[in-house]
Amino acid sequence: MAEIFLVRHGQANYTANSEADYDRLTDLGQQQARWLGAHLTNTNPHFDRVITGTLNRQINTARAMGYDRAEQDTALNELPYFALAQALEAQFNIPAPKDARDFASHLPAVMDHWAQEKLTDVPETFEAFTARVTFLIDQLCAHSGRILLITSGGVIGMVMRHALGLHNGATSKMMLQIMNSSLHRLEYVHDQLMVGSFNATPHLDSPDRAHARTHV
Repeated sequence: MAEIFLVRHGQANYTANSEADYDRLTDLGQQQARWLGAHLTNTNPHFDRVITGTLNRQINTARAMGYDRAEQDTALNELPYFALAQALEAQFNIPAPKDARDFASHLPAVMDHWAQEKLTDVPETFEAFTARVTFLIDQLCAHSGRILLITSGGVIGMVMRHALGLHNGATSKMMLQIMNSSLHRLEYVHDQLMVGSFNATPHLDSPDRAHARTHV
């Protein structure tokens, strides 16, 4: 049986307006990752493989958790949100979000236009993003063991879409709920990929850490 744990990176630079500027953890993001690493150490720390994407925020989350020698795989890199948002504004006059409320309606619009191939001149197609994520998960499911993947919200949302057969609207809603440093568990049993838990934050559940529960 394969048991796959996915972690979203800690809080990144939420004031950014470009991928390069976003790709660094805040001090809180570092702390979230340290708390999660301590939780895993105190519960069941063994993983047969630990894999991150190649983005700084993913690698540094792994390091803060205590996984300095994690493997890296570009399949775990985030979808190109900033480029998609720029294309959506340029081609359909839908502006980038100014706050969390705007983002809640903007992300579904991005996903719908992207999935329907309405956005041109973007660095990755929806089909290519879907393929790279699902191919990696299917590969991992072909082998037994406990695997920890440290990635981003869009990738986690796509994995949930793959496991649960979600449509675009439901996938976007799941992505919007994925918290920084959250933990998600899947099992491949009876030739099926099953979701065991979604968006768990046991390392942030105590009242004194309520301030550290962030989505952006």
